[in-house]
Amino acid sequence: MVGKVVEAFPAGGPRGSWPAEECAARRRERGVSATVVMDLEGDVFLVVETPETPEAVEPTERGGE
Repeated sequence: MVGKVVEAFPAGGPRGSWPAEECAARRRERGVSATVVMDLEGDVFLVVETPETPEAVEPTERGGE
């Protein structure tokens, strides 16, 4: 995966708390492609902004290919 880490959250948050997912959701609401990945060695959740690629677009949006 190619992307830029924009936030990091410790993995030991309170039960039922998903701060990394909430951060990624806010970014997606603003039109930024963002996902959450786990850094096992660092024991943190990373919010990663990923560039839009033609493969990620539905065929109908690319002219019906």
